[in-house]
Amino acid sequence: MIDGNLKGRRIAVPEMRELEVLTALLERRGAEVLKCPLVSIHDSPHSEQVLAFATRLSAGGFDDFVLLTGEGLRRILGCIDRHEPALRSRFVEALARLRTITRGPKPARALRELGLRPGLEASQPTTAGVIESLSAEDLEHRRVAVQLYGEDPNATLMSFLETKHADVTTVAPYVYGNAADGATVKMLLERMAAGEVDAIAFTSKLQIERLVSQHPGPLVRLALSRTMIAAVGPVVADAIRAHGFDVASSPDHSWFMKPLVAALSEALK
Repeated sequence: MIDGNLKGRRIAVPEMRELEVLTALLERRGAEVLKCPLVSIHDSPHSEQVLAFATRLSAGGFDDFVLLTGEGLRRILGCIDRHEPALRSRFVEALARLRTITRGPKPARALRELGLRPGLEASQPTTAGVIESLSAEDLEHRRVAVQLYGEDPNATLMSFLETKHADVTTVAPYVYGNAADGATVKMLLERMAAGEVDAIAFTSKLQIERLVSQHPGPLVRLALSRTMIAAVGPVVADAIRAHGFDVASSPDHSWFMKPLVAALSEALK
């Protein structure tokens, strides 16, 4: 069944992991979707380090576990399943015993898939939200594990935990790479610059980073100035604004695909 309120609209989608989900939601409303995944996600090439982290957690080696993404927890479990499947049950049992701190709904959802709930949820799905939620906590000498966002060392969070005298260990269970080739992305930017695309829906800050860092600045600026920009949530919106672009559409809450499409539909009325 087609809703129809995006009929005649052309929407660019740089998402990869849930590309077909987002495409279906937009097409259901009548949109023409231009698929151009910008960022791919891969398991860490250092599986031995991820497995060593999982083994330490399973042995009770941490008091707190900060989950910045749902993807991270799933990748850790995937590493366990590939290399030491017998460890999985011990890992999940240990996860239930320590305090988990989640940045936003996606890592909380990954925990619920295991029958678990977050011990503490960030006030906002950002690093600042995690810090705010932990600011009143006594972390001195607590063994705090942090699952990173890709390979970003998150210096802001690390500095905060250092001031709280926590004993911090990080794990990076996945890495980012480029998805669509440069020629495909350039073609999309040229169509946007020509005014042929109504909107582009960003679902990750890495997507805007790739555009800005790997393609000619004048073309990117022209393309994004002539195309409505939508962001799935505040982290993505902040990254877009940090590069000098306006965000015309973003959900007020519930930073998922469906609210993103609903907000974009409203903005394009």
